[in-house]
Amino acid sequence: MTTGTKTGERLARRIARAGLCSRREAERLIAAGRVAVNGMIVETPAINVTDEDEILVDGDPLPAPDPVRLWRYHKPRGLVVTERDEKGRPTIFDQLREKLPPDVGRVMTIGRLDLNSEGLLLLTNDGHLARALELPARGWTRRYRVRAYGRISQEALDALKEGLTIDGVRYGRVEATLDRADKANVWMTFSLKEGKNREIRRICAHLGLKVNRLLRVAHGPFQLGALKRGEVEEVPRKVLKEQLGRLLDTIEKERA
Repeated sequence: MTTGTKTGERLARRIARAGLCSRREAERLIAAGRVAVNGMIVETPAINVTDEDEILVDGDPLPAPDPVRLWRYHKPRGLVVTERDEKGRPTIFDQLREKLPPDVGRVMTIGRLDLNSEGLLLLTNDGHLARALELPARGWTRRYRVRAYGRISQEALDALKEGLTIDGVRYGRVEATLDRADKANVWMTFSLKEGKNREIRRICAHLGLKVNRLLRVAHGPFQLGALKRGEVEEVPRKVLKEQLGRLLDTIEKERA
């Protein structure tokens, strides 16, 4: 155990990486005196540990990390993408506890969908993978089917390829296609890489459209497909290796 920053990793991060809880929850466990390193109760998370250190939480050693896993989940409308909601609204994790295999520990989302959005949400048991796949530098395209009240032309949608600024917020290139129009609504397909908070809804409002359905159908190489609302399905190991390649190898070496 060391108080330096050049070797090992932060204690709370190590506990979280084992899948026991989140890093923030690990810090609370440490503050409560429930964590021991090499037989000594630790009072601060500001220490580094290595694989040679013995870490106990409530007297038990950390579980061996599971292999990296990824799931596709069809998030329904009306659920908040958070573990706990301050307003008491139902969360995706209230539903997922009954749908994930019993051997699965803590899972986290890769990106988010707002309360009234639905569709594909990726889940993983590894925080490193979640952070790596959320980065804009990853370059993954997210594709959405959008229904909105109002009228719009393809020419106006094509202008989004140049990006735009709304209320001081800069949005990057967006590919948008007008698929069809009925009496009151238009159906469009949006493809973007940044995925800022409520980006599509704000762009549509800027164009005079009111979104009444927003469905994510793809996140990078992973598709919603025929997955029904509320269903969750694990991505096969073979597909995971094909799509993530060296990133998966690097993360699993760190978990070993």
